[in-house]
Amino acid sequence: MTGQLPPKFQGHASNDQPIASITWVDLTFHRHRVEQWIRFGHACREQVIDRQRRRLAFASGAVFACIRWAGNDHGTVAARLVILRAVFRTEPFQTLGFVHPGAEILLQLDGWPRVKRTLEIIDAIEALGIDPTAVAPDHWRHVHNRLAAGQSPSVYSSARHAAWLARRRIWP
Repeated sequence: MTGQLPPKFQGHASNDQPIASITWVDLTFHRHRVEQWIRFGHACREQVIDRQRRRLAFASGAVFACIRWAGNDHGTVAARLVILRAVFRTEPFQTLGFVHPGAEILLQLDGWPRVKRTLEIIDAIEALGIDPTAVAPDHWRHVHNRLAAGQSPSVYSSARHAAWLARRRIWP
């Protein structure tokens, strides 16, 4: 035994590229009750199911943010923001009820104060002229950990983004 799987089970095509797949996200919108929307990300497909439901598809490797909000007659009941990366077919992933088959969770925060703070961070990144989908995944993990601990995350700067892009060129 070599510890190697036969080529068809390796998880990569013959040219050693990961096998692409589609990640579907189910979105529901019932005004003032349940609202789900994509804050950023580039969907490659969309299916409209009815007036309140639709599905968006993201290609492997795509980063996107989804906000889930629920309320009642008295106000907000729940708020959650998740930043996800659509995975290649052979990569491990986490499951979420509205993401099929699943995705890599880069950030997941509950509660309106944390969601609001994360939205401010996203706005600041966009104000720099940086697409949030191109931000280093490590930064989203950093933001998650710092906000979950009740601390302020470090600022994502143009210099940090340039370093991330250089790292990607060297080590894909």
